[in-house]
Amino acid sequence: MYFVVARIPYRFALLAFLGLSTAVFAVVPRSNHVVLVVEENHSYESVIGNRAMPFFNQLASSYGLATGYYANGHDSIPNYFWLTAGQPITFNDNTTSTFNVDNVVRHMLTAAKTWKSYAESLPYSGYTGFNVYPYVKHHNPLAYFTDVADSNVQKLNLVSFHQFAVDVRNGQIPNFSFVAPNLLHDAHDGSLAAADYWLRQNLAPLLASSAFQPGGDGILIITFDESFVTDCRPGICETATKAGGRVATVIVGPGVKRQFKSGAFYKHQNLLKTIGVALGMSVPGAASGAQPMAEFFK
Repeated sequence: MYFVVARIPYRFALLAFLGLSTAVFAVVPRSNHVVLVVEENHSYESVIGNRAMPFFNQLASSYGLATGYYANGHDSIPNYFWLTAGQPITFNDNTTSTFNVDNVVRHMLTAAKTWKSYAESLPYSGYTGFNVYPYVKHHNPLAYFTDVADSNVQKLNLVSFHQFAVDVRNGQIPNFSFVAPNLLHDAHDGSLAAADYWLRQNLAPLLASSAFQPGGDGILIITFDESFVTDCRPGICETATKAGGRVATVIVGPGVKRQFKSGAFYKHQNLLKTIGVALGMSVPGAASGAQPMAEFFK
């Protein structure tokens, strides 16, 4: 009787011996095109499966959906700072201050990464002033950082959303894009149907671009800043770690697992860490020690 012994690499033999899976070592792939879109004030349950949002739900069912993602708290502005600074900084949505704190722009400049904040209804490029309805500053967090507001160069990366279509069409989106729909299109003042229509109209061309086709490196993330303030279901509002409520977060791209769902517990700092790993750079605040959402990638 003869026995055939397969020759396998040592590292895989060791994994088998330890009873581990290579899935444990999933990593976020490097990307030159990360796009983050932030929607407003709706719970996971009000969005997922809602027929008023067919485009968003199509992305959620076709790509990666985080079913255990929770906002950090209420109100809006601390969540936006968790996404860009890894800490809340302030809870005052009406603040007119600027903040000299560690933030994602500082890390992008150190890593020589390009960025833009595409804010719908921004009065003009470089605008760092207060609200001009339907634009609100506290949904455009990069405008608060002194690295941006005090720099005649960096503040020009605060652009109107009209520039997004131009940059997508010309293949010139930066390494990191922060996208802020206005109050009528982010589900804050307008309906979920209006928000979904806006997403379809403006993100479909992005997903058709070369960065998001097979072999491309594009990563699109759509999340909500927080759930309803009145979202007080058992296990949520009385739990400090889930104080902002459960929100729907979708990750899309050619390197994302198809039809993948994860119930792992994530918050905004995990998303910021994921962006940093994808861009190959460090991240600020609590995000520096957070786990990236690596399981969503092939």
